Amino acid sequence: MIMNFFKRVWNLYYEGFKNMGPVGKKLWLIILIKLFIMFAILRLFFFPDILEENFSSDKERSDHIINEISKP
Repeated sequence: MIMNFFKRVWNLYYEGFKNMGPVGKKLWLIILIKLFIMFAILRLFFFPDILEENFSSDKERSDHIINEISKP
Protein backbone atom coordinates (compact mmCIF):
# COMPACT_ATOMS: atom_id res chain seq x y z
CA MET A 1 0.00 0.00 0.00
CA ILE A 2 2.68 2.51 1.03
CA MET A 3 5.05 1.36 -1.72
CA ASN A 4 2.28 1.91 -4.26
CA PHE A 5 1.90 5.49 -2.99
CA PHE A 6 5.64 6.17 -3.28
CA LYS A 7 5.72 4.62 -6.74
CA ARG A 8 2.87 6.90 -7.88
CA VAL A 9 4.59 9.98 -6.40
CA TRP A 10 7.88 9.01 -8.08
CA ASN A 11 6.11 8.56 -11.43
CA LEU A 12 4.39 11.95 -11.03
CA TYR A 13 7.71 13.77 -10.62
CA TYR A 14 9.57 11.62 -13.14
CA GLU A 15 7.00 12.17 -15.87
CA GLY A 16 6.70 15.85 -14.99
CA PHE A 17 10.43 16.49 -15.29
CA LYS A 18 10.74 14.32 -18.39
CA ASN A 19 8.00 16.24 -20.21
CA MET A 20 9.10 19.66 -18.99
CA GLY A 21 9.99 22.29 -21.55
CA PRO A 22 13.42 23.90 -21.91
CA VAL A 23 12.46 27.00 -19.90
CA GLY A 24 11.31 24.89 -16.95
CA LYS A 25 14.51 22.84 -17.03
CA LYS A 26 16.62 26.02 -17.01
CA LEU A 27 14.63 27.39 -14.09
CA TRP A 28 15.14 24.18 -12.10
CA LEU A 29 18.86 24.34 -12.87
CA ILE A 30 18.97 27.90 -11.51
CA ILE A 31 17.09 26.81 -8.38
CA LEU A 32 19.50 23.92 -7.76
CA ILE A 33 22.54 26.16 -8.25
CA LYS A 34 21.13 28.70 -5.80
CA LEU A 35 20.42 25.99 -3.21
CA PHE A 36 23.97 24.68 -3.57
CA ILE A 37 25.36 28.17 -3.05
CA MET A 38 23.17 28.80 -0.02
CA PHE A 39 23.82 25.53 1.78
CA ALA A 40 27.38 24.66 0.78
CA ILE A 41 29.34 27.77 0.03
CA LEU A 42 27.74 30.29 2.39
CA ARG A 43 27.90 27.81 5.27
CA LEU A 44 31.66 27.52 4.88
CA PHE A 45 32.30 31.26 5.05
CA PHE A 46 29.59 32.70 7.29
CA PHE A 47 28.67 29.95 9.75
CA PRO A 48 31.79 28.58 11.42
CA ASP A 49 31.56 25.72 13.89
CA ILE A 50 31.90 27.74 17.09
CA LEU A 51 31.57 24.76 19.41
CA GLU A 52 34.41 23.01 17.59
CA GLU A 53 36.63 26.08 17.89
CA ASN A 54 35.94 26.92 21.54
CA PHE A 55 35.77 23.46 23.11
CA SER A 56 38.12 20.53 22.68
CA SER A 57 35.94 17.61 23.75
CA ASP A 58 32.37 16.45 23.33
CA LYS A 59 31.88 16.57 27.10
CA GLU A 60 32.77 20.28 27.21
CA ARG A 61 30.47 21.01 24.26
CA SER A 62 27.54 19.17 25.80
CA ASP A 63 28.06 20.87 29.19
CA HIS A 64 28.08 24.26 27.51
CA ILE A 65 24.87 23.54 25.60
CA ILE A 66 23.11 22.23 28.71
CA ASN A 67 24.15 25.33 30.67
CA GLU A 68 22.93 27.65 27.89
CA ILE A 69 19.59 25.87 27.50
CA SER A 70 18.86 25.63 31.22
CA LYS A 71 19.51 29.29 32.08
CA PRO A 72 16.48 30.92 33.69
